[in-house]
Amino acid sequence: MNTKPTSDNASLVLAGADLDLLELALGGAIDNAFSVRDGTRVLTDAENTPLAALTPSGADGVQTATARQQFHVGQSAQWDANLRRPARDVKMCTTGDVLAVAITDFPTISDMKRVQQAIAERPASSVLWLILVGRQSGGIDSGPEGPALVRAATALAPEGSITVIVPWSAGAAPVELTIRDLEPSSSNFIRRVLSGYGADDVLDVASTRPEEDKRLIAELDNAWRHAAGAVYPKESLDELESLRASGAATTDGLVVLLSGLSGSGKSTIAHALSAELPARLGRRSTLLDGDEVRQMLSAGLGFDRESRELNVKRIGYVAGLIASHGGVAVAAPIAPFAGARSYVRAQAEANGRYLLVYVSTPLEVCEARDRKGLYAKARAGEIAEFTGISSPYEVPDDADLTIDTSVTAVDAAVDLIIHAIEMG
Repeated sequence: MNTKPTSDNASLVLAGADLDLLELALGGAIDNAFSVRDGTRVLTDAENTPLAALTPSGADGVQTATARQQFHVGQSAQWDANLRRPARDVKMCTTGDVLAVAITDFPTISDMKRVQQAIAERPASSVLWLILVGRQSGGIDSGPEGPALVRAATALAPEGSITVIVPWSAGAAPVELTIRDLEPSSSNFIRRVLSGYGADDVLDVASTRPEEDKRLIAELDNAWRHAAGAVYPKESLDELESLRASGAATTDGLVVLLSGLSGSGKSTIAHALSAELPARLGRRSTLLDGDEVRQMLSAGLGFDRESRELNVKRIGYVAGLIASHGGVAVAAPIAPFAGARSYVRAQAEANGRYLLVYVSTPLEVCEARDRKGLYAKARAGEIAEFTGISSPYEVPDDADLTIDTSVTAVDAAVDLIIHAIEMG
């Protein structure tokens, strides 16, 4: 596949807090008035999906974004469409005086008592229960803490409140985008964002937490050591603490490689799997998505057969290193050639376990899903060596699991993979 490089000055690749900022602006939470590098006309994600087009809106270089494609979303709790609503839609649902309760950390018992007191003092208010969860710098998910925070906070939402997920994290720092007259690192930024959702007053639960709660939370690790010290000798305790601090697994390393055509659903499954592993198996993972890896690890490589095999081998090498330290790597390149996939298997099995998942979604389904118009360009001869059209995909004969996403939903696909991991 030979596409225009993402370094083209007409497009700008966004990740992490920059994607959050764009989502907030398009949803009406903040001004849609961006300053970006000269010549930028399109804002994309790491998969090169065009999310928004920019048009000049003034002589000072400020530009307005117009949505083009939907944001790529995951399957975990913070992507629930019923909760992740645009600010302008939420604002229309509120009446009268609006109290916004901002949740940026797991609420304590004391936090909930203060929330109930604040609500009782304003019985005529609409109450917004706003859970702030931003993207990680390198991907679409917020790590295992994000879904866990959403699940806990949603379960604790006061009766009659409007629960909304806000795509932002305290302390987040955009790299590429700036907003006119707005500094994301300032103390007023979150209040400005929440006012876009209709808030007249904001109770920031974590920042107003009593000092006694802060002290108890800070001492939780010491409390664990004290309790564990009654069970283990110092030598065992020191090693257990080291494992606990590093999050190191006591099980073998694991590499999960999802291979399939562009648009087959492998990236969506990979993101969902990575988000589910902490809760289901107690293991965090490193996600190596094909398009995102090409931005850094394989920058400069082309799309001829040799370059594509080298790209997959690089992914396999990194995945093997992760497995060698007891970690889990989830990789989702197209990986069309058997030789490169065999290299990944060898790297993985030398350091742990390996699971090859062939995402067998039919070509016609992949074409119908194409968000970027790549298949149409390939059929028109505008893209050379495009897998499935002008370059072959060598169907695996050694797949541990085969999943067709035209008949298998993403959550069911994740269940199948986790079951395969558990069965060993």
